[in-house]
Amino acid sequence: MAIILRLDRVMADRKISLNELADKVGIANVNLSKIKTGKISAIRFSTLEAICDVLDCQPGDILEYKREE
Repeated sequence: MAIILRLDRVMADRKISLNELADKVGIANVNLSKIKTGKISAIRFSTLEAICDVLDCQPGDILEYKREE
C-alpha cells in the first residue's frame, strides 16, 4: 500500500498509550489498534480529526505517501 500510517511514532513522541488515546478520541481500542498497525483500508475524517486534536498534530504527521515502484 502506498499510504503508510505513522500513528505509532506520533504516539511514542507524545508518550501516550493506545488505551489513553482510544479513551480521549472515543473509539474502541481494537479499532485504534487497527489504525496504528495499518490494517485498515479507510479512516473517517472525524476520527482523523479527533486523533490529531488529542495528539496536537497534523494529518501529515500520521499519514505518509510512498510511491510504489
